[in-house]
Order: sequence, then structure tokens, then C-alpha cells
Amino acid sequence: MDAEPASLADADRALIERLAGRVVALRLEAPALLALESARPLTFVAAQALVFFQPFAQALLPAPDVERLAALLERREAVEALASRIEALAAARRRR
Repeated sequence: MDAEPASLADADRALIERLAGRVVALRLEAPALLALESARPLTFVAAQALVFFQPFAQALLPAPDVERLAALLERREAVEALASRIEALAAARRRR
């Protein structure tokens, strides 16, 4: 597993872990990574899009977590941490 940035709070890391686990459990890592990588240059716009699509995002996370994730997506280091965690969990699942 890649080291997570020190600037992320424990609650942020926990949210990233839960979201990555849910994405991998649903086997949505490819679309999730594609969305994260394609939105990387426009993280602020992607975060605002998440606010717009919040009703759909609540299928993965409760509303307060979706709002926290939207705030996290505005930070590039959080996007990198989420992508790295999804990749690590998907690799671990493939090894099993």
C-alpha cells in the first residue's frame, strides 16, 4: 500500500478506506479509477459534480460522507490517496 499523505485527517483516511472498500466490493474499480484519473486536472469541477450527483452517490455512501468526499476531491493528494487505495484493494482481491 502506498503511504497516504500526512495532510489527511484520520476521518479523511477512514472515509477513503470505506469508499475504496465499497468500490472494490462492488467490482467498480475500473470505472472509479477512470473517473478519478480523468477528473484529476479538474478536481474542483469534479467535486462540484459530486455535489450535483449526490443522490446517486448516496448509493455508495451516506449523505454526510458524500459531502465530506466532495470537499476531499478538491484536494489532489486526497484523489491520489483514493486511487492508490482502490488499486491496492483490487490487487489484494485478485491475489486471493
